Amino acid sequence: MTAPSIGILLPTREQAINGTYAAAPLLDFARAAEALGFDSLWAGDSLTARPRLDPLVVLAAAAAATRHITVGTAALTPALRHPLIGANLVASLSHVAANRLVLGLGSGFPMAETEAEFASVGASFQGRVGRLDEITALWRAAWRSGEEGEPSEFQGRFWQAEHLDRLPAPAVPGGPPLWLAGSDTPKVLARAAARYDGWLPFLPDVDAYARARHRLAELAAEAGRTVTPALYATVTVNSDEHAARAELEHYISHYYGRSLEQMRTIQAYAWGSAEKCAEWLGGYVRAGARHLVVRIGSLDPEPQLKEIAEVLLPALRALAPSTTVGSTQS
Repeated sequence: MTAPSIGILLPTREQAINGTYAAAPLLDFARAAEALGFDSLWAGDSLTARPRLDPLVVLAAAAAATRHITVGTAALTPALRHPLIGANLVASLSHVAANRLVLGLGSGFPMAETEAEFASVGASFQGRVGRLDEITALWRAAWRSGEEGEPSEFQGRFWQAEHLDRLPAPAVPGGPPLWLAGSDTPKVLARAAARYDGWLPFLPDVDAYARARHRLAELAAEAGRTVTPALYATVTVNSDEHAARAELEHYISHYYGRSLEQMRTIQAYAWGSAEKCAEWLGGYVRAGARHLVVRIGSLDPEPQLKEIAEVLLPALRALAPSTTVGSTQS
């Protein structure tokens, strides 16, 4: 079986916390990640809740600065942009990244800061789950609209659009894969199996992940679809475990304004030696995770990048999941 893919998060939020927005270090990070052998490169999205540079702009630059590494959002919040503008932005990015683009999509983190962020752009926080599903349906309609027999209109509950065929078509027919960033609730798993190409949770419990992945496999098989089971996880690497935890505590308090104890009940975190973090992530691979998106839990993440590559990548690639979701994944 194919080894899992392993990606790394670009430090756009970390830059913002440190008070800088320079593009050059991000592109250096992207090139280094590709040279070190990571499979993918990711960028998060937030306007006012957890501010940073726009991920679609950053990923366009990163895709142009690299040759083969996949680029993706983890996760993009489509509701922060008008759906037609979003469809055009993604199609435009696909002409830079081509078949190297994946979009992890979220409906909005359930925090007061996110609700205020939605309000700042006139987006409704209520009903945001249904709105996300409808935006992705509109995007796909727009990306197919120039094909023979495809409609150029969209009529939804929240959005209506005409002349979709006038928008630029993406580089890859039908657009890039769309992954649902969400939890392990029955509704999320049903939506991922029915509507999305991947599932990107940050579950802190590997057993819960295994159960959810198994259920997703059943639902995907019933629907005759292929859904990639992924994982978003944060690691802080230091052979001194106490120092690693202190650095992660500092990181989380600045990133979310909350404690590690609060955040680790809902998100996946590990700290300590690279070997310990690799073994922890290996539990998710053994549970069926096919693509890992790793965030370095440090406001100065670059020094950890090489050690993570040298230890985690070979250790995790030596593992193969026992099952896949839906049909065989490459």
